[in-house]
Amino acid sequence: MAHASPAATGPRTASAHWAGPVLLGLVYGIWAAGIRRDAGPITTGNVLFGVVTGAIVAAVFFALRRVAHRLPRELRALSWTAFAGVSFGFLYSLTGATVLRSVGMSLVVAAGVFVATFYRYYTTE
Repeated sequence: MAHASPAATGPRTASAHWAGPVLLGLVYGIWAAGIRRDAGPITTGNVLFGVVTGAIVAAVFFALRRVAHRLPRELRALSWTAFAGVSFGFLYSLTGATVLRSVGMSLVVAAGVFVATFYRYYTTE
C-alpha cells in the first residue's frame, strides 16, 4: 500500500522561501553597482547603491511571491510582468541609454514575460 510522504517542515522550507529573493537581490545589486561604477574605482557610494537596489529588488520579489498565488491568472501574469519590466528598465537606464530606448527595451522584456507567465498560468490551472 502506498503512503504519502509527510510534508517538509522546519528550517529547510524556511530557507527555501528566502534563498530565491536573497540570491536575486545579491546578483541584482552587484550588477547595478557594476554598471554604475563603469570601470572606475569602487567607492562607498557605489557599494551602498548596490546594497540598496539589491535589498529593494529582493523585498519586492519576496512580497510578490507571497501574494501572487492569490491573484487571478491575468493579474498574476501582469504583476510578474511589471516586476520584470521595471527591474530590467532600471538596469538598462543605468547604462546611459536614452529614456525612450530604456522604456522600449523594458516593454519588449515585459511583453515576453507576460506571454510566458500567462501561458504557464493558463495551462496549469
